[in-house]
Parts: sequence; structure tokens; C-alpha cells
Amino acid sequence: MENRLRSSPKSNAISSLSLSAEDTRGHYYAIGQTDSISLGSQSVNCVPTATSAAAASNTLCMLLNGRRIQQHYKLLIDGIVQVCRVPHAKNIIEKIRFSRFLRRWEDHHIHLEQSEITSKTNEGYMDKSILYSSIEDISIWSKAKVIDSDGRFCIRVVTNECIYFFQVNTLHLRDQWLYSIQWKRNKLKFERILRSANRPEVLLKEMTNMIDFSLTTPIEDVEVHHFPIEIISEILQQQQYNLPRFVHENVIVALAPLLEKNYPSPEICDFFSRHCRDSPRSQIVIEMFTPVVQRILKHNTDFGKYPRMRIFVQEYLLALNSQNDGLRVVQDFIKRIHGPTMVCPFPRVLSNFVSVCLAAIYNFFEDRKNFRFEDKDSCRAYEEETETQLVCYTKMLQTMSSFDDWRPHLGLLLQSIPFPDEALAHDRFIEIFKNVVKYFVEDNRCEVHQTILGIREGKEGWFEMFCLGGIACDDDGEMFSLMLSKLISCCCRKKRFLLSINKLLPALMLLALRENQSSLETLCAMLDLDAVENRDNKLQLISTLQSTSTGLKMYAKVCERLIALRELQQKGGPKKLTLPSRSTDSDLAKLLSSGSFGNLECLSLAFTNVTSACAEHLIKLPGLRYLNLWSTQFGDAGLELISEHLSRLQVLNLCETPVTDKGLAYLACMKMLRKLNLNSTHLSPLTFEALKEKLPGLQECDIRYTDAW
Repeated sequence: MENRLRSSPKSNAISSLSLSAEDTRGHYYAIGQTDSISLGSQSVNCVPTATSAAAASNTLCMLLNGRRIQQHYKLLIDGIVQVCRVPHAKNIIEKIRFSRFLRRWEDHHIHLEQSEITSKTNEGYMDKSILYSSIEDISIWSKAKVIDSDGRFCIRVVTNECIYFFQVNTLHLRDQWLYSIQWKRNKLKFERILRSANRPEVLLKEMTNMIDFSLTTPIEDVEVHHFPIEIISEILQQQQYNLPRFVHENVIVALAPLLEKNYPSPEICDFFSRHCRDSPRSQIVIEMFTPVVQRILKHNTDFGKYPRMRIFVQEYLLALNSQNDGLRVVQDFIKRIHGPTMVCPFPRVLSNFVSVCLAAIYNFFEDRKNFRFEDKDSCRAYEEETETQLVCYTKMLQTMSSFDDWRPHLGLLLQSIPFPDEALAHDRFIEIFKNVVKYFVEDNRCEVHQTILGIREGKEGWFEMFCLGGIACDDDGEMFSLMLSKLISCCCRKKRFLLSINKLLPALMLLALRENQSSLETLCAMLDLDAVENRDNKLQLISTLQSTSTGLKMYAKVCERLIALRELQQKGGPKKLTLPSRSTDSDLAKLLSSGSFGNLECLSLAFTNVTSACAEHLIKLPGLRYLNLWSTQFGDAGLELISEHLSRLQVLNLCETPVTDKGLAYLACMKMLRKLNLNSTHLSPLTFEALKEKLPGLQECDIRYTDAW
């Protein structure tokens, strides 16, 4: 390293023009032997080699005036430099004596500590540390602004005792040392002034100066951004109640540019939250806090680690809500965060919004529970004052549910019903939140409207909450009927689902007596799929259908279908059946309606055009042992259906079908499977291991040309 610093051949020497740091804030240009203009240590050919020095100078000015280029440097902590120390010159003779032509240079490994500059060896010129507080001036040093012909670059550090010169052999390294020492020196100065300042105007002035310096220094380092936030947080924590309001506002204005790329500290969040509460209609809330909150919502990952940041966002949203037509202002803010595109470009925004709303709603009801009122009037006044907060956060959830791209994730986040029982029984909350659930129900995507069901088996969901007699039902089952209609008509007309809602039979039969169409259809589906748990419930269900004219007609059709099913399942017919290639779902339906197939054990639909829709006909063959679906379009939906009904199936061929892990997972309940062909399917190793574990009787499984192979 020392040899590299010492080596500077004259063949590489350049004659450079150096502009002062005060004039150009760290922009240094050089005109070399090739008449090219260079910035720092890199040259950029901007003019032909034949141009004169005057032309090069004009080009230099044009680049400087036409486009201001900011060069950045990494903060240096230590490194090897050449050092020279001379005393202060008192007269011309001492100036000549101490001139650079008589100077000795020493190599030192120097360190920039928190309060001083030290050397690793502590000898020679650096036998004493250089305190930052003793430095009177630090600048680039060169005689008549012309750098030495040997290519060395110097920094002059003037202290109250002597003058130090630090020399390196690149322009970039010189500037890096210069700005690093300047940063360390000013950091210590601001820290001491701010901690000792008592007058608010002095405190505000020095805060502003410190923030301006950290924003304008060419040094790029985490310390540069974090130090101002840390020291201001400390000052605010100590003097937050002593500062007048005008200082509060000016501190917020000064902090705004610093927080464009940094998160506010917990102390600053408390300071901002207090301002939102004390002055919610202040213009500063809109102008200064909006960019900060947007950054938090777009990039924050865990409010659990930063609870005060979440509280600040909550107070900001309440401040927006206090504006004229506040609910619309909050709604517009959410829309701006989402953006004009169909898909929000910031994936964390929704989770952060939901976290803020859920925490606020929970705290609202906890505060109500713990608050003690002197009389009914004070209780009523408190509720009127705080209910606007509940309405604000619930309306936010409603606005979020209106975006198609957010709805699937929002449904999953709310599927576990993350609200206290007091919220579910609160009329105003349910009145608004019902619109959120309605968005889920009316969405045609199964993964969205299925989020109204329980998050797992045995766990109640929104479907049960809005059931007639449920804790959230305030409309005589209207929302429940809407849910039921969507589920039965789309993806839940299955035996597993119908068995799970047997506990809701009293509510279903009451709605059926009122000739509710979705309830009547559900009761008929229970009879069709034999999904009633006991005989007494079945007889009561039939009596309910027969009690209304509409129900009686629907029950008659159920009886016709059951008679046809019995005829189909009567003993007789072939034991083996193979459909010709290119046969369709309708061809299979016609064939099975032509006679009895009670003896059918083996059915081959290989190389036909059947799809998952044919599963509705296959489940009518409970005696089926062998099913070949090779090279068909039979998918996950069909697998889900046959897994519920064909429990005796022993051999299943799904080779070259579009089934995925989602559908293959349903095979785990087919305990009698012995042979399974999953060749050329979308089987993953994880699903294959799960199937082997749950199907101990599986003797043969073809997984060639799959990811599990």
C-alpha cells in the first residue's frame, strides 16, 4: 500500500486545474496531456485532441453550468496517507523555511475516530491525536491552485497549534478524505451544540443546519442519514413538552427532506403523532406527513417491531378524516397509494393498511371496555366522539375491498375474523363491514368467495357469522342467503360442504319456509348427495320442502333424480366398459342414462374428450373399482368430486391429465387405492411424499416425467 502511494512516475504526471470546494461543492476537473476533460480520476473525452486549451476551458464551463454533476464518496474510517506537520508561520522567513520544498513526509495509517484523528503508530508527526474541536480550517491545498507536477494531492488541516498536510496520489482519494474529515468534524460540532442548546430558536437553527449539511455532503453512508435522525430523536424526547408550537412546525418542515429516504425513529413518530392529534387540520399534516406515511406504507415490513410507526400512521389517517369531507379524503389517499393501474406496484401496501386498521379497531373496543363513565351523557358523548374513528377505519377496509387485485389477499387476511366479539355485535361496524363481505361474495373467483368460509375445518367463518341467528346477522338472513346462493351455484355443491353445514339446518329450514330460493336449492342438494347426517333431520327437511309450493315442486324433481339413480345402480349391465376416443361428457351422460350399470367395476375413458364435468356422472357409480382417464382433460375439480364418492376405487390412471397438486391432495381420502398412475402430471415431490404417507395401501405409483421423479 505504501509503495503504491509513493510510486508516481513523471510519465504519468498531469497538469491539472483544481476548482475550490467552496465554489463547486466537490467537482474537480483536470486537463491532461491528451487535452481531454476528466472528472476525478477518470477522463471523459469531450473535445478533439487538436483543440486548444481555451476551447477545452469553454467546454469545461459549459459542462459545469449546463449540467451540475454531483459526485459521491464512501465514508473513510482509516487508511494510509503521507503526513507532514509544520508550525504556524509568523513572518515571511518562516514561510520560506516551512515551504513545501523543504518538507519531510511520513507514512501513517490514520483513523477517523468519533472525536479525533489518530495514527496507528502514534509517533513522528502523529505523536499526538488531532482533536476535531481543535481544527480551525480544513481545505484542499495547492500552490496557486496548481497541483504538484509529481501528481500528489494534498489536504491542509489547520489546528490551533500547527498545520497538518495529508497527501495521497489520486484526486478522488483526496476528496474522499476531505469530505470524510469534514463530516466527522461537523458531526461532533452539531452533537455538542444541540445537546447544550436551551433556547428554542438556537435549537431550531442548528437542527436545520445539521440536516442541510447531511443532505448536501457528498459522503454516502448509513451514518450520514441516521445520525441527524438519532440526535433529533434524543432532543425531542428530552424537550418535547418545552418546545413552542412554531418550533414544532419548523422542526417538521426541516425533517421532511431527510425522511424522504429514511424511516422516522420511534421518538420522531411520537412527535409527529402528537402534532396530528393537536393540530389535525394543520396544512403541515397534508404537505409534510403524506410523503413520510406513503414511504412507510409502501416499504415497511413489520409493524410489530415498530408499533409507534403504526400509531403515527393511524393518527395521520384520523387527521385526514378530520378534514372537510374527511372520508372522501381518506378514500382518495388509498386510491393514490394503490395507483391508477389494475395491479398495485407495491405488494406490502395492503398488508400494512390492514394491520393499521385491525389494530385501530381492536384498540377502539378495548378502550371502550376499560373506560369508566360517570353518567349516560358522558358515555354518549364519548361514543359520538370516538365512533368517527371506527367508521374511518372500517370504511378503509371497504375501499380496499373494491380493488380487484387486493381482494384475494384481503379475503385471506380477514378470513380468520380478526375482530373482537364486541365489534361483531356493533351495529355501525357491521353495517359498513357487510359491504366488504359483499365484495368477496360477488367476486367470481373461487379463491375469493371461498374466504367467507372458515379458515380450517371446525373453525367458523363469515358464513356462520351472518347466518340467521348469528352474532353479525342484522338483516333476517339476507346476507347469508346471498352467500349461500354464490357458494351452491359455483364451487360448493359438494357432499363435504353440505355435511359441514348440517349444524345450520334449523336456519336453512326457516329460510326455506319463507321460500328463500338459495335455501331451497341447498336442501335439495343435501337430498341429492345424501348429505343429511341422520334420518330425523332428513324427514324434517322433506317436510319443510313440502310445506311450500316452490319447495314441493323442487322436491318432486329431487325424487325423479333419485329414482333414475336407483335404476342406474340396479344390479345388471356390463362389468367393463370402454368409451370410444373423442367421446364427450354428454356422450357419457347419455350412455349411463340408457340402462342399469350396477355391476360396472371397470371404466375406461382413455383418449376421450371428457372433462371434470363428467365427475357428476361418475359419482353415480359407487361400485367402480378401476377408472382410466389417460390423456383426457379431467382436472382438479373432478378429482375433488370423485374423491368424496368413489371411496372403493382401487386403480386410477391420471397419466397425461392436467391435474395439479391442488387436486391430487384430495386423493389422500381414497384409502382403498392400490395402483395410481401420475405419469406426466404436475405432481410435486412434496405432494407425492404426503400421498405416500396418507395412503399406506398404495402398492404401485407411476411418477415418471413429473417433478417428483
